[in-house]
Amino acid sequence: MRRALPLLRRLLVMVGGEAMQSAFHFALNILLMHRLSAENYGLFALAMVMGGVAISYVRSLTAVPASIWIGRQNGRHRAHAYDVSFASGAFVLSLGISLLTVLLMVAWKATEILSVGVFVLFWSFRSHLRTSNFALGRPGLVALSDLGFTLSSVAAIALVVWRGGDLLHETFLAMAATNALGVAVMLFGMRRPIRFTLRASMRRRWLGLWRSVRWSAVSATTTTLQGQAMALLVASFAGPAAYAPIAAVLVFFTPLRIVATAIANMVQPEIARLVGRDDAAIRRLMGLWTLGLGLVGLCYGALVLAALPYLKSDVLAGTNGWLIGLFSWAIFFTMMLYVMPRITLEAFGDFGTVATTTGVAALFGVGAIVLLLLLAPPDWVLAGAAASEVLVAILSWVAIGRRLAPREAGSLSPRLFSGRSNG
Repeated sequence: MRRALPLLRRLLVMVGGEAMQSAFHFALNILLMHRLSAENYGLFALAMVMGGVAISYVRSLTAVPASIWIGRQNGRHRAHAYDVSFASGAFVLSLGISLLTVLLMVAWKATEILSVGVFVLFWSFRSHLRTSNFALGRPGLVALSDLGFTLSSVAAIALVVWRGGDLLHETFLAMAATNALGVAVMLFGMRRPIRFTLRASMRRRWLGLWRSVRWSAVSATTTTLQGQAMALLVASFAGPAAYAPIAAVLVFFTPLRIVATAIANMVQPEIARLVGRDDAAIRRLMGLWTLGLGLVGLCYGALVLAALPYLKSDVLAGTNGWLIGLFSWAIFFTMMLYVMPRITLEAFGDFGTVATTTGVAALFGVGAIVLLLLLAPPDWVLAGAAASEVLVAILSWVAIGRRLAPREAGSLSPRLFSGRSNG
């Protein structure tokens, strides 16, 4: 009980912050799908996808490594050094992906170019700061930042709607400003000088970590292909308007991703501390949280499917919303089932296995999606994405089962953060 109560408090803080943001994004999507054309809503959804791509890279290359390495440092000075290094890398990475987003918006003939880029920059960098501050034991600061972001976002979007101007462009401007506010709250709340550096000591530290982090780079790429390629392929083959109805239904399931991310951020440092010490405790944590996530996915998905027939929007006109919903449920429910083995493999430093697993699933999924785009309406591409998620779940559980089994039999402890797959 002494350990359970602090864990419960952390869970409430983390899920509470994620829930606030999820509720806001959910409401914003409902608003926009009723006020924007299919083309403009498709552009908004694609910008959110690129934000998701940025967060995926930031999480894999800076946030997760920061959570693991910071959690293993005994001295505050060393933890701070890693914090500065990873934060600097996160900003550079966020800036690079925001520039890529601008180029894609030009290709899709969007006019909301610079505002989208700034939005992606601050959204992804805020994601890194949230994870690193949890690792540094500052959940209260993260909660304050989340609250500031949510309240300011509600006020900003209300002002945008009241003004009655260019809704899409001004929405991106508002989201950029409120994410920047969330970043500012965390930076100033650290009560130390804000440091960003690319000096030689930081570069040397990155080179020392690169053997492990390079697998995270591969993993981020394969995860992006496996999870986000569908949106980019549909937009490339059929245009942003064709992706709009898929995005409109998927948004109803995104709270499941938010809950999964919150729990992963909370549980992963605990698993990292148990690595090499107590495999039985790791297995118990994995089993407990997988059961909980699975039940949440089942109940929430059934509720959304029951409500979908009552959703009326021009974005969904001429599409089979229930079919899209069924495949979307399959995608997110399966994702909930492999959160625990994935973060456990990361805690072991087995980024090579994570990269291989998502790479195999990505190749399979991209091939299935392209085939479905050629042979069937865009509504069916979600079947290929769902099959890809099932493959990730199977491979992830097999990999972690093999990883833990030899240790249980008394074999030598595997080397941590070797950057090599033992699965």
